Amino acid sequence: MNTFPVLLVALCVYVIGYRYYSAFIAAKAMVLDDRRTTPAHLYADGHNYVASPKWVLFGHHFAAIAGAGPLVGPTLAAQFGFAPGFLWILIGAVLAGCVQDFTVLVASVRHRGRSLAEIARTEISPFAGLVAMISILFILLVTLAGLALVVVNALANSPWGVFTIGMTIPIAVIMGLWMFKSHAGKITVTGPSIFGVVLLLGAVVAGHWFAQSGAASALTFTPHQIIYIIGIYGLVASVLPVWLVLEPRDYLSTYVKLGTIAALVIGVFIVHPNIQFPNFTPFIHGGGPIIKGKLFPFLFVTIACGAISGFHSLVSSGTTPKMLDKETDARFIGYGAMVAESLVGVLALIAACSMYPGDYFAINTTPAVFSHLGLSTVNLNLYSHEVGEQLAGRTGGAVSLAIGMAGIFRGLPGMDRLMGYWYHYAIMFEALFILTTVDTGTRVARYVLQELMGRVYKPFGNNAWLPGNLLTSSVVVLGWGYLIYTGNISTIWPLFGTGNQLLATIALAVVTTFLINMGKQKYAWITAVPMCFVGVTTITAGVLSIKNIFWPLTTKPGQVFTGYLDSVLMCIFITGVVLVVADAVRRWVKTLNGVPAPQEAFGPPLTATGEVKMGCC
Repeated sequence: MNTFPVLLVALCVYVIGYRYYSAFIAAKAMVLDDRRTTPAHLYADGHNYVASPKWVLFGHHFAAIAGAGPLVGPTLAAQFGFAPGFLWILIGAVLAGCVQDFTVLVASVRHRGRSLAEIARTEISPFAGLVAMISILFILLVTLAGLALVVVNALANSPWGVFTIGMTIPIAVIMGLWMFKSHAGKITVTGPSIFGVVLLLGAVVAGHWFAQSGAASALTFTPHQIIYIIGIYGLVASVLPVWLVLEPRDYLSTYVKLGTIAALVIGVFIVHPNIQFPNFTPFIHGGGPIIKGKLFPFLFVTIACGAISGFHSLVSSGTTPKMLDKETDARFIGYGAMVAESLVGVLALIAACSMYPGDYFAINTTPAVFSHLGLSTVNLNLYSHEVGEQLAGRTGGAVSLAIGMAGIFRGLPGMDRLMGYWYHYAIMFEALFILTTVDTGTRVARYVLQELMGRVYKPFGNNAWLPGNLLTSSVVVLGWGYLIYTGNISTIWPLFGTGNQLLATIALAVVTTFLINMGKQKYAWITAVPMCFVGVTTITAGVLSIKNIFWPLTTKPGQVFTGYLDSVLMCIFITGVVLVVADAVRRWVKTLNGVPAPQEAFGPPLTATGEVKMGCC
């Protein structure tokens, strides 16, 4: 199958979805109005609430949501064939994922930039808010572990990758100072952007020189050492002001991400790589070497972020609403960024499926497992020689995706001798994708934990209180760091994927309640229908994961505790979702029967002159 018409179809679906469906939601359901002053202006503090230009905030939001999911999920789901993943990415994104991100962002802006749990408390009940907060915290820790694990596997024993990724931090700090502090009261974008992109590309080239030098051993780390390094980075990025590292680094990485996506689109149109995978493989019935389950329901939790991701709802109710300049920007940032991420998922699937199945499975399974599949490699030894690394048995999806991307780029005119550069560029591209999600996710988890602890000791509820920031950020980092240290891709990814989609179910239940409470019940189907589909598929996957993946580990030496821990976590996830959805349905019935909506529902109302009445909230 040729990829040209496939990619063309995807682009047309995205354009139609954004142009018409998002406009319908913005005008009819959300009723966006720039006369409402956003939290970024109402509570400007120069630390968390910082009004930002639309494109800068788009860069931060896209970088924050676009983590491992749209890259690794479609790559791993290629086990089922090309067609299932392609259809789910397209349909899921346009009708569910983009809708969730957009509506949650608006709901958070209307609720003073508060978290999803706080919106649940206001719109549904204090009980739902508390359950949602606890569920979100547990799910977020697992999600961060799943995301960071991919970076660990990609950067371990790779001095080139560590050098390039490490250089993005000082570059981002300089950009942050230049953008936000060089001109009092004015944000500078053009100069810092050019500076950052030039230095980042230079870091990719310099990384090759460094890897070939005698100093390479200084940046050659084991997987466990990489875990420590990422943990330290996550802690620091969570505590520092958002404008110093987080936002400029996300903005910088967005140039790389969007530039690479554009290059991949052009590469597919020029090179026309063939899809080497069948539309459906025999593994749709189960028994696959990578995903231990059938097509239904495990496709829908393996491909998370490319179609819909609960983690996105935390960003949409975390850092982004605190930086939104005006309400109408929410459509471009919320719906538009998810469209871009879904395109990444399609490109990742194309890149993975352009490899021969034998090469793909040899990379993504251990040699012992691959020997029983009855497949033979085609280009694997050549690839290993060209990139200078042994590729067989590099599980987790990141390496096979990098090879697929590099294979497309090398097909461009004059690029056939640069396979090694393209491979390491792709690894850097993936690591940037994921780390910008890890640092933002750690900050969002810190917000959630601070809100929860603020109920016990009020100062924790102040996001600017440094002791509280340090303590809660440390707890978050230790939590997801421990899960990575003791787990692997076969245990963490099912837990991550299922928990992530269950969080999406909670988010959709909350925004459905938001719509009903503000009198937009005839548009509630926009979020209620995807909520039902995602909820049913994901709860099914959660139950099967306990039965077939996690509980069997309790009988294996050395994995007993992991088996019990993963089983208990999954039970917590499912119980939390069921309780929140049930309470949301109760609230819907009461509202539809005439019971007044909560006082803060729909956020601050407008006066006749367009000014916001803040007293009600």
